[in-house]
Amino acid sequence: MTHDIAVIPGDGIGKEVTPAAVEVLEALEIDFEFHEAEAGDAVQAETGEALPEETYDLAASADATLFGAAGDTAADVILPLREAVDSFVNVRPATAYPGVDAVRPETDLVFLRENTEGVYAGHEDRLSDDVSTLTRVVTESASRRLAEFACDFVADRDADGFTVVHKANVMRETDGRFRDAIADVADEHGVETDEVLMDAFATRVCLDPDQFDVVVCPNLAGDVLSDLAAGLVGGLGLLPSANIGPERALFEPVHGTAPDIAGEGVANPAATILSAAMLVEYLGYDEAGMAIREAVETTLEEGPRTPDLGGDASTEDVTAAIVDRL
Repeated sequence: MTHDIAVIPGDGIGKEVTPAAVEVLEALEIDFEFHEAEAGDAVQAETGEALPEETYDLAASADATLFGAAGDTAADVILPLREAVDSFVNVRPATAYPGVDAVRPETDLVFLRENTEGVYAGHEDRLSDDVSTLTRVVTESASRRLAEFACDFVADRDADGFTVVHKANVMRETDGRFRDAIADVADEHGVETDEVLMDAFATRVCLDPDQFDVVVCPNLAGDVLSDLAAGLVGGLGLLPSANIGPERALFEPVHGTAPDIAGEGVANPAATILSAAMLVEYLGYDEAGMAIREAVETTLEEGPRTPDLGGDASTEDVTAAIVDRL
């Protein structure tokens, strides 16, 4: 069976780490057909569109999409791409790996972030020279859909349950609805949950990340708190992510374009390659995904490493080492 994969490198180091991930995927005994398309700052400067229609259509029709990064046009690229695959949940693991100088080496948790609404729904207005507004959208249906995914996720992970992170003590209507909907679905499935206010979570996860496993949270909270967790494991260069929809999905590293090192050939490809591992697992190839993950972990532990992890290897060197270990 052939799997059509949309490849959208984007800007900056996206053009370096995305080909690295494709090289790893090509080393597997899986029939992939790759289709590359453009998005981001460079294509906007050239055509006036950050996300050309053909790129959107490609992501909407491919079995899965691998995306790199976008610069100033990030919101104009990634939000529509997530919409193209009808992504309702963003899955972001934050794991500390052997050989990496992590602030909290015991960290091993996964954020399940609502991916369609909240303050990212796009309802902003400038009412006057003095007043701007932002409307936060939370629906019962989106919250329940996330909860259904979370219940299945912890069952597959053989976890005891999950933690709901929210701010319902202040945002009573919106986060209150989110919290209650999640709790109702979890109760229907017999899944244990606990809840933590998001500001308290920010402190507790730094002091003792081992107390958390699967974390379910609204859109903005998931974005911010998963980046905080990246600081515990060694940086954004180690965090992959998956944007899951009912029929297709998009995979991307959590890091951005890193303009300070773009073009130098020293970008860390680990997060993008780990995103590729999530991609093959999404397509049903669990053993292949585990093989990629183990090759990345061994390389992080034994080297070579890129400068962000204290080494002097190039992106190409690290990619070749991972492919060899496959």
